[in-house]
Amino acid sequence: MAKLRTAYFCQNCGAQSAQWMGQCKNCNEWNTLVEEVVEKKAANVAGFTKKKQNLINIIEVETQDEPRIVTISDELNRVLGGGIVLGSVILIGGEPGIGKSTLLLQLALKMKKKILYVSGEESTSQIKMRADRLTDIQNPECFLYTEVSVEKILHEAKKLQPDLMIIDSIQTIYSQTIESSPGSVSQIRECSNEVIKFAKDTNTPIILVGHITKDGNIAGPKVLEHMVDVVLNFEGDRNHLFRLLRADKNRFGSTAEIGIYEMVSQGLKEVKNPSQILISKNREDLSGNAIAVTLEGNRAMLLEIQALVSTAVYGTPQRSCTGFDAKRLNMLLAVLEKRAGFQLGAKDVFLNITGGIKTGDPALDLAVIAAILSSNEDISISEKIVFAGEIGLNGEIRPVTKIEQRISEAEKMGYDKIFVSGHNKIPKKNFAIKIEEVNKIEDFHERLF
Repeated sequence: MAKLRTAYFCQNCGAQSAQWMGQCKNCNEWNTLVEEVVEKKAANVAGFTKKKQNLINIIEVETQDEPRIVTISDELNRVLGGGIVLGSVILIGGEPGIGKSTLLLQLALKMKKKILYVSGEESTSQIKMRADRLTDIQNPECFLYTEVSVEKILHEAKKLQPDLMIIDSIQTIYSQTIESSPGSVSQIRECSNEVIKFAKDTNTPIILVGHITKDGNIAGPKVLEHMVDVVLNFEGDRNHLFRLLRADKNRFGSTAEIGIYEMVSQGLKEVKNPSQILISKNREDLSGNAIAVTLEGNRAMLLEIQALVSTAVYGTPQRSCTGFDAKRLNMLLAVLEKRAGFQLGAKDVFLNITGGIKTGDPALDLAVIAAILSSNEDISISEKIVFAGEIGLNGEIRPVTKIEQRISEAEKMGYDKIFVSGHNKIPKKNFAIKIEEVNKIEDFHERLF
């Protein structure tokens, strides 16, 4: 019997090595090399298309709109850039239990298309039980197939010729041409190649579900994310109701858009107006609360910022954030102390964005400063005031992008006043909301309180 040839593959980047080493030479990660069986196989090095390609000048190339399948989820359509492009491969990742399979099963049950739902993790009876819980309306053209062999999956797909195929998950399927176990670098790379080749040859869109590592990255080689057309990240806290769908990569649209869902007993429900849900209605006159106008892609929405400033009980003051960058909070506290003279060095500061939402929009700075000062002085901020501004290291309030859209959202939600940077070029338009322009933190503090 011939001896099996083995090699060592990095589980992080997919690099191959002839011998085991403690550190991967390609990505410098430690203890990621795993031994796998290797079998030589003729590869299609020419790419996915079988047509003969000729050199062509870019000026002579005729452009055309990509045909798309519009799904029943407006939030998903927004993130994808208008729908699912025919022949595209979409990879969706997220923590266990976050709702990836639920979202895709809802699509399969409600879309009036021929859909092949492949599951390597659940039996048909388990999927049917979940389908009965999610909706009463079920697609008669939705076909289930519980199989883990990529050859059998693609064989059935060729016979069925579905309009959309869903594979849950890419880490559970394997190819018979590779000796290593499912989920290994070799298997994921080979199965992904076969699936992508099938999608391009037959013009069938395919959605892949991917597991993630403890660091939050999609498990398997990084090359998997380069091979697919769209990489979606389904995130959120399982202790909260809201889930965010973001595009980390999108060859057919923007990566700035987000979709917001709410987890209910019947599955995932789209949130059409997040501002109305994320802001608490019974705030009373409590200090430390401020409303920020943030922008995710082309969607403006309001977030509630909560801050608590108290005297440090222990020797070292605590700085804690939920949903906000901790380093940026430290920077804002340093600016308050150095430029505006507020003594916060000996105080604990806790910051929270309600609803389990995470965002990196610098326009939240002004609302964060307002919430901290409100809690520090124990003076409540009127619930009819919102904020949109970035703070610089010199204590100046810097302008933010798409200010007209932010002002319009605050006006639509019924707020009376918005604080913005005086350097923002505000269009000459008759807004019903009062616009307060401020340039320095000292000026902002004086006019707010």
